Amino acid sequence: MNTLSLSSRAGLLKPSPTLGITAKANAMKAEGIDVIGFGAGEPDFPTPEPIVRAAIDALEKGFTKYTPSAGIKELREAIAAKLLRENGLSYTPDQIVTSCGAKHSVYNTMQVLLDAGDEVILIAPYWMTYADQIRLAGGVPVVIHTTGDANFVPTYDQLKAAVTPRTKAIVVNSPSNPSGAVLPRQTLKEIATLALRHGLWIVADEIYERLVYGGATAPSIGSLGNDVFEQTITINGCSKTYSMTGWRIGYAAAPLPVAKAMSNLQDQVTSGPTTFAQKGAIEAYNLPNEAVEGMRAEFESRRDLIVGLLRQIPGIKVPEPQGAFYVFPDVSAYLGNDLATDDDLASYLLTEAKVAVVPGSVFEGNGHIRLSYATSRKDIERGVARIAEALGRRTA
Repeated sequence: MNTLSLSSRAGLLKPSPTLGITAKANAMKAEGIDVIGFGAGEPDFPTPEPIVRAAIDALEKGFTKYTPSAGIKELREAIAAKLLRENGLSYTPDQIVTSCGAKHSVYNTMQVLLDAGDEVILIAPYWMTYADQIRLAGGVPVVIHTTGDANFVPTYDQLKAAVTPRTKAIVVNSPSNPSGAVLPRQTLKEIATLALRHGLWIVADEIYERLVYGGATAPSIGSLGNDVFEQTITINGCSKTYSMTGWRIGYAAAPLPVAKAMSNLQDQVTSGPTTFAQKGAIEAYNLPNEAVEGMRAEFESRRDLIVGLLRQIPGIKVPEPQGAFYVFPDVSAYLGNDLATDDDLASYLLTEAKVAVVPGSVFEGNGHIRLSYATSRKDIERGVARIAEALGRRTA
């Protein structure tokens, strides 16, 4: 037996396709190639100055040592106040665990909830990390597939059919990456009903909650009632709302036994998030709404721009996203022959149009591509024009 072999768990790990596409596009740019990137899932705005100043002040005052693994109490108090004020969720600071980004919080959640063979329901298209982290915890993803014609919203019958005796949890990501879909309140109620009936955990990833458009709202599923609240883990963070992706501050808010288990896990894995970044996050959660509204309004204008331009390309169907900063057009009309899959089409667009997009199959949304409009209006116009030209050389 080879004593130098890797674990079977290591075989489950795959590199992030979105980060890989962004890296490839950046490498091409470094070679002097004019590549327009629609791949990265991060705001292109600078972090608001008061947040930066708070972190600098913390550094200058020597606030650079270890903190409790769950984060400093002042930050957890600020998060608890935010959740009550904006989401109608009443958590104590002891029920909140801050981590190195919302992705870390999702990982902690799966690790403390799942045993081998436990099933977790995912609504496709979904952020691919969910499935990988479920498998790393020994769980089994069970996928419900939705369509753009239904605004990527599952039916009650689909949800009900996905529940088995092995189901442990369901993931709710609204607004959604990659589709930008916002689940209606009625759908959230249906999910809550099933969770209560079958004793399921609800894992609510609300990282894009403040980025909603056209009068849409994205209510927290945990606010639908005390019984639902007790079975919900609410995950969020600073990355998207406050343009703080590199700061790596996320959190999970959960029933106390779950929060304690997460904190204990984090004790042995990372300890607490970066000390001075926590001070910046406190400032973020105390910013006035205007600081976020300017970014949200610009994203909405960009959404309108990119949807309008994509809809001018023959054969492409473009559901209008209600939130986040992604559009998820159906490009299946252009698939066939040498471009058999959306992955082939994404490679073609990168090579021939010098435009980086993410293939929809990454998210179990075959026949689609994902474009992030967290980029300038100029690049949106140039990029979609290149896509139109490249697809125009093919028959839809």
